[in-house]
Formats: sequence, C-alpha cells, structure tokens
Amino acid sequence: MSDGDDEPQDAADEEAAPETDDTTDEPEPTDTPEESADDGADESAEEEEPTADEAEEAEEAEGADEAEDAEDAAEETEDLPAPDLDADELNEQLDEVEAALEEAETEADLDDVESQLDDTEAALEAASLPEPEDEDEDDPREELESRVSDLRDGIEEARGPYGEDVVEAIETAISTIEDGEWTETGETEAADAVVAFTEAVEEPLGESVAVDGEFPDGHVAALESVAEAVDAADLDADEDAETIAALLEATDALESDLDDAEEWDDLTVVEQLQAQGFYDRLESKNRKDFPPELNVVRIAERENDPERILLAFEYLESDFMEENCLDAFRRMGAPEAYDAMMPLVNRRNQDAIQVIGKIGNDDACETLHGYIEDESNPPLQKVVLKALGEIGSEESTQPVADRLVAEDYEVRSQAARALGRIGDTRAIDPLADVLADDDSDNVRAAAAWALYQIGTEAALEAAAEYADDRSYIVENEAVKAADALDAAAPSA
Repeated sequence: MSDGDDEPQDAADEEAAPETDDTTDEPEPTDTPEESADDGADESAEEEEPTADEAEEAEEAEGADEAEDAEDAAEETEDLPAPDLDADELNEQLDEVEAALEEAETEADLDDVESQLDDTEAALEAASLPEPEDEDEDDPREELESRVSDLRDGIEEARGPYGEDVVEAIETAISTIEDGEWTETGETEAADAVVAFTEAVEEPLGESVAVDGEFPDGHVAALESVAEAVDAADLDADEDAETIAALLEATDALESDLDDAEEWDDLTVVEQLQAQGFYDRLESKNRKDFPPELNVVRIAERENDPERILLAFEYLESDFMEENCLDAFRRMGAPEAYDAMMPLVNRRNQDAIQVIGKIGNDDACETLHGYIEDESNPPLQKVVLKALGEIGSEESTQPVADRLVAEDYEVRSQAARALGRIGDTRAIDPLADVLADDDSDNVRAAAAWALYQIGTEAALEAAAEYADDRSYIVENEAVKAADALDAAAPSA
C-alpha cells in the first residue's frame, strides 16, 4: 500500500517544482543616467509639432495623393462601358437636363447643365436603339438627337449677356456711322445719338467719355473709347449683370436712334435731287420741257454745268434720261464725266465710248484697244477707232494701224482717219501703202486725208503723188496735200 501512496505524492512534487533552463539567465543591462537622458530627449523631439513649411508640404503631398487617386478612379470609370440605355431612359435624362436648364441662374449652373447634357449625348451615341422598319416610322435616335440639339441651343441662349456683347454692339454702331450716306439732317441726328449714348453709359461704366471733333470722326472716336473702357472693365456675366444690362440698354437706344437718322436711301429720288440743289435753276420762265429733269439737263448743258447733269445721270435710272445725259456729255466733252462713263465703256456701250473720245482722256486707251480687235462687231470697231483718233494718244498708233487690213472696208477707212487724227509720223508708210494698194476708193481717200492731217513734208509728198488719180475723192485729198506742199515751199 505504501508504494501506491508514494506515486501521487511524487506527481504533486513534480508539478510544484519550478521549471529550470539548461542555460543560466544573464541579468538585463540597465541604462546609465546619460543614456536615459538621451532617450528622453529623443522622445521629446518626436512629440514636437511640425513647422508650418513641413505641415504645408505634408498637405500638398496628401492632396497630390488624393488627386492621383481621383484620377485613377476617373480613368477606371472611363474604361467602363457606357450603360446601354433605351429611348425612354434617354428621354428621362433629357427631361432632367431640361429641368436643370430652367432652374439655372448662373454661368456655373449652365456649365453643369452642359456637362450633364454631354453625358447624355455620350450615352445616346453608345445606345443600341432600334432602327425604323419603314420610312413612315419615327426614328427614335433622330428624335433624341433633335432634343439634344435644341437643349444646346437653349443653353447658349441662356448664357450671357457678356461685356463682349456690348463691345460688339458699339462696333456695329461705328460701322453704321462710317458706312451711312447721311443727309445734312441725318448727320445732326446721328451725332446727337452718339452724344446721348456717351451720357447714358457714364453712370454704369463709371467713366466719362466726351465727343471731341466733327461728325463722323469725332463721334466714332468717342464710341471707340467707350468700347475700350468696356473691354478693360472685364465685366463678369454674373457679378456685373446689372451693369451689362444697363450698357446694352444704351446700345439698343443708340442703334434705334441711328436707324431713325435720315439717310439718302430714305428719301425719294426727287427729294434727294432737291436736297442737292438739282432743281434750283428751274424757274417758271424756263420750264419748257417735260419731264422737268430733262429741262434741268438742257439748262445745265447751256450753262456748261456737268455736275448737275451728273446728278441726273446718277439718280434718274430711266433709259430716256440716260440717253439725254449721254448726248449732253458728248456735246460738252466734259472731263468731269469720265469716271461715270467708264463703267458703261467696260460694257461696250457705244454712246459712252463716244463721250470718252470727246473727253480725250488717254487713260481709256488700253480698254479701247481690246475692242478694235473684234472682227465680229464692225459697228463697235468703227466707234472705238473714231474715239481713239479723237483721244490722239500715240500709244494707239500700232493697234489702230493693225486695223488697216481689217475685212470691213469701213473699219479700214476709220482706222486710216484715226491715224490722221493721232498724227504720229510712224503711220506715214502704212498709210502710203493703203493709198497705193487698197481696193476701196473710200479707204484710199481716207488714207490720203490722214496723210494730209499728219502734215509733214514726207506725208504730204506721199499723198500729193495721187493728185491726178482716177478716183475723184482720192484726187481731191491728194490735191489738198499738193497745195500744202506748194504753200510751204520757199518762194523763188
């Protein structure tokens, strides 16, 4: 029994006995006073708050991290396929855009609405909408695209107004003033409109602009100054909405006043002529012709007053009055009519070409030279050749001499006479050849006449050789040349 009692006791002793390690534990080192002081200093430094620069750098780093995370998230979102919406869902989104547009009050609100519309449009482009099965069936995509377009127009209409709109309105007014053909009354009215405008914008703009100078230059300069001031103010569509509205109200009034100012186009033709004194010379005792405008033209011709006839030519568009004005100019040969004639000359108007010949301005020669080359129009050639002869420029000698071999004998005859009027001695030999060889006596007689007109000894001798010609008309011109030689010869 004793052995059995000992076993439990041994087990209890083993449990109570402490466990021992084979190695002997070494005592842990203790800090010296100096080391303890250093550790305390380190802990104190760690607990100190960062400086302002360090805090700012930390915030920037944190912000950069957040931005990078947001960008990554956005890229992940972009990579996701757009949801495939049906027509009803897209229309619901457009309804929301339309409601947001109605509630938008600022430019920022409109930017948000536009962004919302961009998203819906992107969804519409990605949507797999059914195609209409026949021509009469409505196309849902087309209807949705039309709504998107209308909403975009609505956004643009809701924006502004801006300072740029004020500047644009002022620039339009400047163009109106510069391009307008104002009557004397209209000039006063337009000038008053600009003065009223500068006074109206003084308060909202906070700047005074005075009109300095005569109309229109001084008034245009004042408007330009106002436009520059508006541009420099850099007005915000939201913050300066009242200022912009006041300025636009002033520009609207300016535009209206300029529209009301009297221009020549606002008057009837008779009123325009009256305003320029066209009828001033017309009195009861000299009212002989009808219409009265014809009477004025004839009075002006007698008084050598081409300016009054030019007024009739410019304002009276009837063929009857144009013909009478051209007749008067042709008889007068007034240089003042040159510019008015050239547009008609460019259209080969023969009456105007005759007037140019009488005026004698050689600036027209280059244009006229081209017309005498047209063999298909002998009547035009004859009129132009006569005009070139009357102008008398030696630049025309060769082009005219080239017509001495024209198919039409009347053209050849007119060319010879034109050379005689020009008087260039280079034409003597070609004219002598025509006198000797041409088949038409009329042309030969014209050549003899031309040589007589040139009048040099060589020219007269070339013509005088035919003083006994078989053709009377040639002989007659040749005798004149012979007599001129005799008269010029020194007496014995």
